Amino acid sequence: MLDENTIRNAARETASEIVGRSVSDGQRLISSGLIDSLSILKLIGSLEKKLHIKISTDGLQPDDLDDVQLITETVQRVARPAAD
Repeated sequence: MLDENTIRNAARETASEIVGRSVSDGQRLISSGLIDSLSILKLIGSLEKKLHIKISTDGLQPDDLDDVQLITETVQRVARPAAD
């Protein structure tokens, strides 16, 4: 599985691309309104491509993706290698 720093860097990069500016690890993304529900899908899709994984959305809540640290923890918990 991917190491935590690789996931964190991809999460930070992806969130920054979606928001349109740099984001810090603890900055709230969803609860602050920076990322909306459509952007959550973009975030997941982009992480899957960058990290070559599949993220199961079953049981995921918006809070699971509210900041870079939570995204990192969620990916570590639910991601599986992508089938080629």
